[in-house]
Amino acid sequence: MYFQHSNDIWKDYPGLVPGVLLAQGITAQAFTAPRIARLQSVTKVRLATACEGELPEIQAWRRAFSSMGLKPTQYRCASEALLRRFRKEGALPQLHPLIDICNALSLAFAIPIAVFDIVRISGFLEVGHAAGTETYMTFGGETQKPEVGEVIFADGDGRAHARRWTNRQSAHSAVRAETCAVLIVAEALHVSAPQDMDKLVGAIAQELRLLWSITPKSAILSRSSPRFEF
Repeated sequence: MYFQHSNDIWKDYPGLVPGVLLAQGITAQAFTAPRIARLQSVTKVRLATACEGELPEIQAWRRAFSSMGLKPTQYRCASEALLRRFRKEGALPQLHPLIDICNALSLAFAIPIAVFDIVRISGFLEVGHAAGTETYMTFGGETQKPEVGEVIFADGDGRAHARRWTNRQSAHSAVRAETCAVLIVAEALHVSAPQDMDKLVGAIAQELRLLWSITPKSAILSRSSPRFEF
């Protein structure tokens, strides 16, 4: 199996910096509260001086969404949506220890993080433009077809595991109680993305080691080295 971005994505977004980790041995039992509280305190400091839409990490994604023909305030990247909810409500719902810690990291770094159950992925996962024949499952159980040209995460069976790039994941490969192996993908487009992604991948790896005693396989991808095999 492998993960990669298509050549067209690299051509259109040469500043893209993806970080990828493979973690095996995940369980639904982990005490994350102190770790999440520490990360949320970092988020509160950032939001005390600027709203999420003013952060360079979010502004870069807003520009990308605009270039895709999407209204940025209608379709937000995942990290902006989390930051917006956290700013308004002061907390996020608890879903699964891994998702909760990745959401807290996404808040602190303002970078979208997607987590996929690899058992639910067929063959490969590629970020690219939809043909319009792919299928996508919503969290409400509805099946949709992405629009032609829409940026999606697609596998070998023509299933879309995320729509509008970093906007919305599919329920099909979402982490659940029985999930034990995951692919974690973080993507950034802002100017300091290379340095920030290096720190973020290191932070995710540290949390995996502390909470599950896992040493993940990880990589930061580039146009010259775009594939992560697992």
